[in-house]
This record gives sequence, structure tokens and C-alpha cells, in this order.
Amino acid sequence: MSLRILLADDHEIVREGLRSLLEKQPDMEVIAEAENGRTTVALSRKFKPDVVIMDITMPDLNGIEATRQIVTESPRVKVLALSMHSTRKLVTEMLNAGASGYLLKHSAFEELGRALHTVMDNQIYLSPKIANIVVDDYRFARAKTPSALSTLTNREREVLQLLAEGKSTKRIASSLHVSISTVESHRKQIMDRLGLYSIAELTKYAISEGLTSLDT
Repeated sequence: MSLRILLADDHEIVREGLRSLLEKQPDMEVIAEAENGRTTVALSRKFKPDVVIMDITMPDLNGIEATRQIVTESPRVKVLALSMHSTRKLVTEMLNAGASGYLLKHSAFEELGRALHTVMDNQIYLSPKIANIVVDDYRFARAKTPSALSTLTNREREVLQLLAEGKSTKRIASSLHVSISTVESHRKQIMDRLGLYSIAELTKYAISEGLTSLDT
């Protein structure tokens, strides 16, 4: 039986390359592709893949928040992060969100194959180049003082990312299927909790926390 895979990356050329390599494997099948986190969540809900290969810095909803939603809704679905970033914060946040593995994009395809089979065996896979950093950080993550970001709800983190990406209140309300007043209420709550008082400050904070990036 083939391993059913959902590819999530905002760069089409990356998705095309991965699809081409994966579909050459007799036991793997790419069932869907997504260019942002929100679409990834929707497609995961629809198709129930075995594994989601997830980029982190995607527009509209980043890979960390998308992973958190997918794992919460469908614990059976495995998420394997595939990113060019190896910072301690992003790796830890991704694992805390529920990812079963973290692989760097410059890894050889053979390593991706090993990673996919490892997570399907209900084990954690970490790229060897970042394993030592991740293990040390993950081991003591519970003892660390929570960041201000952890005080926000999942929906508030979504709104924060969208605000930082320059989306208008009206557009955010439409995207999240809520009223404009609800978005304004979330924005006020976010600012109050983080102690930030302008969109510029929110944007800078969101980038520093890995919710979005300048090149998204």
C-alpha cells in the first residue's frame, strides 16, 4: 500500500521537484499540493494523508500553525518539516506544534525517504546536522520561561500573522469567516498581551518569532 503524501511549500518549483522524486518510489504517492498553510490544513482535512511534508515560512498561515491545527484535528496524520531554516527557535516550535520530524532542504533525497519511513513508524526523525541542537533544546523546553507568544490563542496567532503580512482588517475577516469587529477585538487583545501598539511593532515581533518572514 502506497504512502499517501501531501506536499506543502509556497514555491512551485520545490513542489514539482519533490513530486517528481517521490512518485518514482514504488511505495509513495503524492495525493495533493498546497502553496500556503491554510490550504494545507483544508487539504489535510479533505484527503487525510499519511504524511504532510511541510515547509515552515509560508504565507497566510505558516507551517508551525498549520501543523498545530492538523495534528489537533487528525492525530493520525504525520507532519514532516522540510525547511531551509535550522534555527533553534523554529525547530523547537515545529516539534512543539506536533511535527514528527525536521529535515533540511539541502538534504539528499535518500534522507527524505528515511525520514518518511521513520515518522510512519511512530518515531521522531531529526536531520543529523541539527539533531544535537534540537535534542538539547527539546529536552529542556518545558523548563524554559514561556514566551509572550504562548499567551495568545491559536486564532490570535493567525490574526497576528495576517496583520504582519499587511492584510487589511476586512480581508482578514473574510479569510477567517468572522466579522470585522471580531478581528478588531483580536487585534486589541494581541496588542494588550504583547505590549505592542502599532502594526509595525506587531510585524517586527511576528518576524522575530518565526510566524512570518520578510520574503513570504
